[in-house]
Amino acid sequence: MKLSFERVKWPLAALAAGILTAQGLAPVNSALAAAAGLLAIACVFLQSSTVRQASLVGWFYGVGYFACGLAWIVEPFQVDAAQTGWMAPFALIGMAGGLALFWGAGFALGQFAGRGAMRIVTLIGAWGLFELARAYVLTGFPWAGLGQLALNKGGLVLLPWIGAQGLGLWWMASILPLSLVLRRQWVGILALLPLGVICFIGQRLPPVVEMTEHKVRIVQPNAPQDEKWDQQKRWIFFDRLLNYTAAEGDVDLVVWPETSAPGLLNYLHDPMLQMLDAAKGTPVLFGVQREERGEYFNSAVVLKDSVTDLDIYDKMHLVPFGEYMPLATLMSKIGVFGLAARTQSGFAAGGEQGLLDLPIGMALPLICYEGVFAQDVARSAQRPEVMILITNDAWFGTRSGPQQHLVQAQLRAAEQGLPMVRAANTGISAMIDPFGRIVEQIPQQQAGFVDAILPAALPKTVYSQTGDWPALVLATLCVLAGFVVRDHSRST
Repeated sequence: MKLSFERVKWPLAALAAGILTAQGLAPVNSALAAAAGLLAIACVFLQSSTVRQASLVGWFYGVGYFACGLAWIVEPFQVDAAQTGWMAPFALIGMAGGLALFWGAGFALGQFAGRGAMRIVTLIGAWGLFELARAYVLTGFPWAGLGQLALNKGGLVLLPWIGAQGLGLWWMASILPLSLVLRRQWVGILALLPLGVICFIGQRLPPVVEMTEHKVRIVQPNAPQDEKWDQQKRWIFFDRLLNYTAAEGDVDLVVWPETSAPGLLNYLHDPMLQMLDAAKGTPVLFGVQREERGEYFNSAVVLKDSVTDLDIYDKMHLVPFGEYMPLATLMSKIGVFGLAARTQSGFAAGGEQGLLDLPIGMALPLICYEGVFAQDVARSAQRPEVMILITNDAWFGTRSGPQQHLVQAQLRAAEQGLPMVRAANTGISAMIDPFGRIVEQIPQQQAGFVDAILPAALPKTVYSQTGDWPALVLATLCVLAGFVVRDHSRST
């Protein structure tokens, strides 16, 4: 049986709309492309006549979006291409297809709950609900969320109030109803309201922020991942870190990236003596792996006055398939292990989240992947004065991955109203103010350091107290409103 054009044109249209929307993510950051993609998928969705068709529209759209937006995910598999390179296409296809299931389910619920023009309202709510689910279910993976599209001044101002999930709802509410205008259903003009709001409040971001008297030295060694653990080269990178740490200038804290120390903490007595000598009495926060009772941890360690005067934070939110393998026993039988794992079972998760008492204030330590999750930032009972994120973005390649990771650090800073110190192995290292703006940075693929003045924290934001609950309630109300209108129309 021949496959007619009519049966393939809407999946291709949905796929193309997803690719177009993904151009709103870093590094392209095109608001116009993101808006055009969202408008296009809303028009395709309105052509759906069944729940099944709507779910496929959402799934094809998600595949296009995630395959394009998460293309960097093949990079970690190329570090040791001979061993893991074969996994790269399967990882990208599996990730795009798997994440697209959430969007397919959202589009199906939007179709099922809504009738007429209300289908756009129910789509906004249902899509928003499944975006929230994507951020939390199975440890969550909110990377490439709609709130990360073309982040601008208006978005930064909204984040302290509604967070990244709420900003994603704003994108939907601003663009999707315009599809009704194209069908001459003039109620869609209401989309101009959220568009107007963002344009207005975007001018209200303060041009400057109050600064503290503290200064932080952020160090970036620029160690490529395929050379980072080489027996000879790793000491070259370590010497580079020492030289930058010993450079002239008075600072209150030196911050090195994730796993910047060349070996297990258990065996770094002499290297830590070198660090103490280079720092000249200034505390150094550095990333390192350590072993305790047969378990391995990815840790952030503060070295103060001696090699025994250490504060240690062990990473709690580990990267699945990277730092540990789900179903590790089964996977080991077929020879599949975590990309960064030291043992077959991978790293162990830290037991509790505590703040570090540093010369710059009470600091919330975050390691790499933890900066992606709003809930990880909010889990400390005591409000910190600063967040410190150490990461090794060499795993993400040199294109979109590191830049998208940086955007998510900006989201966390703005949501909480807290400054963030971000030290990345190959970049982009940065000082981020509590409005989410980059104050100082070291470009990607460049070795160096920057002495950055620490911005002052803002009072507690609304989002820091409510989290994603308002977004959840609003999305749920949109879906429930569709059911009410649908049932009322049936009864009449």
